[in-house]
Amino acid sequence: MRYRRQDVVERAIAVLDERGIDGLTMRKLAADLGVQPGALYHHFAGKDALLQAVADEILRRGRRPAEIMAWDAELQLLCLGLRDAMRRHRDGALLIAQVHRADAEALEQPLRAALDRAGAADDLARVGARALVRFVLAHEDDEAVDFALGLGLLLDGLRQRVSPSA
Repeated sequence: MRYRRQDVVERAIAVLDERGIDGLTMRKLAADLGVQPGALYHHFAGKDALLQAVADEILRRGRRPAEIMAWDAELQLLCLGLRDAMRRHRDGALLIAQVHRADAEALEQPLRAALDRAGAADDLARVGARALVRFVLAHEDDEAVDFALGLGLLLDGLRQRVSPSA
């Protein structure tokens, strides 16, 4: 039986939730799907490509609807959405951090765009977005109240740095 790429990603997420990131192998996933391991390579060049697709799907599911709001409220919502997406799946934070370790641009881009719209200088938007992503990745397991306090501190600092004319 042939599976669509999305079917493989869906099953991979289920395997991730059941067994964790170490239990998510191409061989085990193929066995769960009832196919030969080579069949998965029709959709993914290797495990890294599969993990990228799984991380992207987890993040896509965690996105909250776009709303018209103040830039700082948008940043808060984006950070909470990222945290929620990571916490929704076993080893979700580990997977997302692993996949985006070398290049966090995909995670930072929506935050940077909000800072750009606020009128932040390029370096502030770049570093601010990176700091927020790193905070979320590093503090995903914090108690909600502690996470909110830390995020608030970062947002307060950004509010102080964004030009008053924005």
